[in-house]
Amino acid sequence: MNLDKIEEILKDEPKYRLKQVQRAVFLDLIEDWQEATNFSKPLREILNEECPLTVKAKNFVAKDKQSIKSLITLEDNKKIEAVLMRHEKNRNTVCVSTQIGCPLDCRFCDTGKMGFSRNLKVGEILDQVLHFARYLKKQDAKISNVVFMGMGEPFLNYNNVLKAIRILNDEEGFNLGARRISISTAGIIEGIENLTKENLQVNLAISLHAANEKLRQQLMPISKRYGIKKILKAVEKYIKETNRQVVFEYLLIRDVNDSREHAKELVEIMDNPLYVVNLIRYNPTGNFKASPRINIEKFKKILLQNKIKVTERYEFGQDIKAACGQLAGRDNS
Repeated sequence: MNLDKIEEILKDEPKYRLKQVQRAVFLDLIEDWQEATNFSKPLREILNEECPLTVKAKNFVAKDKQSIKSLITLEDNKKIEAVLMRHEKNRNTVCVSTQIGCPLDCRFCDTGKMGFSRNLKVGEILDQVLHFARYLKKQDAKISNVVFMGMGEPFLNYNNVLKAIRILNDEEGFNLGARRISISTAGIIEGIENLTKENLQVNLAISLHAANEKLRQQLMPISKRYGIKKILKAVEKYIKETNRQVVFEYLLIRDVNDSREHAKELVEIMDNPLYVVNLIRYNPTGNFKASPRINIEKFKKILLQNKIKVTERYEFGQDIKAACGQLAGRDNS
């Protein structure tokens, strides 16, 4: 979906036409402009020819039906991934990508092995949400949450990510509450600082994965530039301005960062009541192994004993390779 081209086509139309387009695409979830019967036939034909609404995607459904991973092919034949995670109580979360590949080269992530190709456009980000919104509509269900935790670093594509979020949040757009939208960053401080000024009640998550600088630098080379202390300083400013809690994501990797000592190190830096630790059992990509359940429970117990707020992410889609980059980095055409 090319939003700029749509606006160009509508430049001589009445101003309300753009609102009608937004409603048709984001609320009515049309898949063909011919469904927009309040538009003239010539306009529908032009839009179909120059701005088709088709999303070219191949779905991979997990055995438990709780997650679906889509491999989406873009106009330039580059591939990205998006994942639908289905929870209880009609909670449906879509995890979207923001870049093709990623320049950060985190050691535990398959996307990093792909290298970096380019940033996604606003329409390419929104297409991922629309793809699953249309899928759920056929089942009388809706998307409840969107998380920017897929391929790429959202804050390295800041402007397009924020434009996409504003459309998702807009009543005339996707009409999704800001508090149902989350952005995960590896700790790009400029992005945290910019988000602090946005007056948007979206959720901020920090991909931490280690509480000491040496280990984090080994796992995440970006930490050499954006160290833990600098990140926490930026987060403290964010909390002071927004009074919103911040989630620290922690992948538990066997014999790497899952020991009692690692848990105690994490306790030392989680000294703010608005900090929340989200423990995530590693989805193996070949380099590392997931922590055994007993290690996870011991790790979690130490945090809870020290009055750290802890959540634990449900494991989704190992059988469909739901970890970032596991499909796009291979030829799945």
